[in-house]
Amino acid sequence: MTHDLVTALRPLLTAEASAEAYASGAEPADLEQAVWLRLLERLDAHDPPHDPQAWLRRTVRTEARRARRTVRHETPWAGDPADTAGTGGGDPELLALAAARRRVLRDAVRRLPGRCPRLLEALLSPHDPTYRDIAGELGISQGSLGPERSRCLGCLRRLLAPEVASG
Repeated sequence: MTHDLVTALRPLLTAEASAEAYASGAEPADLEQAVWLRLLERLDAHDPPHDPQAWLRRTVRTEARRARRTVRHETPWAGDPADTAGTGGGDPELLALAAARRRVLRDAVRRLPGRCPRLLEALLSPHDPTYRDIAGELGISQGSLGPERSRCLGCLRRLLAPEVASG
């Protein structure tokens, strides 16, 4: 039954995710992955949707709203004040604070569960690997990187919250 449901819903999901992705600021593949996860959760709970097409449309819109909220609350990284000092010295206090923040971040990334440390290290690599490269290195599908990245960043936020509050 699950295989038939997936086969029947795939074209509709692709179309719906593509239609909603641009306005939500998400990648269509990330929306698709999130909806498949929601479907698996329902199937695991032995609660298959009564009207799968209507459920899928509602779920795509729900995930798109979630992505919009996430994008709205994220702020782009403006850089570190010490980074703008260049290599020509800079304010020693700013340099020491920046080094301490980087150390705290690296320590928190190392404490993350599962493959999160490797994933975040790959994403932060100065070599700027593509998602395909990262997926190959980690041995996971490229479509899983977005949801996994979100989960890992959520874990990182929870780990850093007490340290940011005390700093």
